[in-house]
Amino acid sequence: MMRTILIDDEPLARDVVKHYLGNFPDVEVLAECSDGFEGIKAIAQHQPDFIFLDIQMPKISGFEMLELVEKPPAVIFTTAFDEYAIKAFEVNAIDYLLKPIEQSRFEQAMQKLPARLNNADVVTQELLEVAGLSPAQNNRVVVKKNGVIKIIAVADIHYLEADDDYVKLSTAEGIYHKNKTMSFFERTLDPGQFIRIHRSYIINLAQVTRIELKEKDSYIVLLKSDIWLPVSKTGYIKLKAALGM
Repeated sequence: MMRTILIDDEPLARDVVKHYLGNFPDVEVLAECSDGFEGIKAIAQHQPDFIFLDIQMPKISGFEMLELVEKPPAVIFTTAFDEYAIKAFEVNAIDYLLKPIEQSRFEQAMQKLPARLNNADVVTQELLEVAGLSPAQNNRVVVKKNGVIKIIAVADIHYLEADDDYVKLSTAEGIYHKNKTMSFFERTLDPGQFIRIHRSYIINLAQVTRIELKEKDSYIVLLKSDIWLPVSKTGYIKLKAALGM
């Protein structure tokens, strides 16, 4: 038996998938979820082999949900239309189904399942890197700390710091970690608001209060949170240009 979970905020869309699955007796539906929070709990509880996942849902998107799952299962995306779902599929999802889902197209996706489930690394960090480029996600970051999911507005981030395999996000409410790369945030954050001043730091320009020369060709920047951060030569050039100096 192959075990699945349906995660979609539209009951009708879930009903369509369940109806089509009637032709696949070797697939068991473990749970139905109407949002990403329910999806995270259901995946942790049932450990499905694969999931049907909508992209555009209330609260958190399907992509954001995947980022918060410790061991993401294989995915068949279901969406009205999302170019980033298609790009993610091209990277490493099993398939994507455009709504309204046609039965013949559904069956094509299901035929891909057995071979893909033999690949233990179906959902990769690369998939999530591509998915995270969706414009809908560029104004917030979803994190999980001590089991609690937090949605952080990008404007509330003071600075970002490289921290081994994670990026540390500093806010007025505390420090949060995201399993992304500095290069990812440099590509996706608004360059008019965030500048990479150092290989280890990206700052929110709205937080800058002072720039000082530390030693020859070496600068430091003071943020409103009373944090001093180093500025590389390249970072100083970019910072000056951004501040109109």
